[in-house]
Amino acid sequence: LVHSEWHEARFAGFLLMTELYKKVRKRKDESAQREIIDTYVSLIPRGNNWDLVDCVCPHLLGEWLVDHPDERKILYELAASDNLWAKRVSLVTNWMLVRHNQFEDLKKLAVIHINHPHDLIHKALGWMLREMGKRDETELTDFLDQYATQLHRTALRYSLEKLSADKKQYYMKLKS
Repeated sequence: LVHSEWHEARFAGFLLMTELYKKVRKRKDESAQREIIDTYVSLIPRGNNWDLVDCVCPHLLGEWLVDHPDERKILYELAASDNLWAKRVSLVTNWMLVRHNQFEDLKKLAVIHINHPHDLIHKALGWMLREMGKRDETELTDFLDQYATQLHRTALRYSLEKLSADKKQYYMKLKS
């Protein structure tokens, strides 16, 4: 399915992969989990739309990396890729890490992607920063104190969505 020319078929294939991963994770079958993760990583270029990234990578690679923090170098390899979708995976995978109050990789990847030219990266970056701020506002504001002036306006606006009006205005003025 993931090799189909049809988006909907690829989407179904990736969703089936996430369901299979849930089952083998629940059974604590490490070797089957590893096989699914390796397969997913090899297929990232087939996930060539935002929904094929956003609905899949947190539940596959994100869950895996919560359980295997020593393997997070894959995020940096994806970030260094020439493939837009691999770069987006490197950011959106952090959603699961953020849900476990693990922010360090997101902050490092945010700096790596801070000057990326594509809107889909700006949106993913801002979204993940916002999610971090929902968990720990101080983590977000500390990051913004250092990098708000360098963030693309879209990323900055997304990251500020849950902050107070005063804080939003403060950081937007820094960007001006």
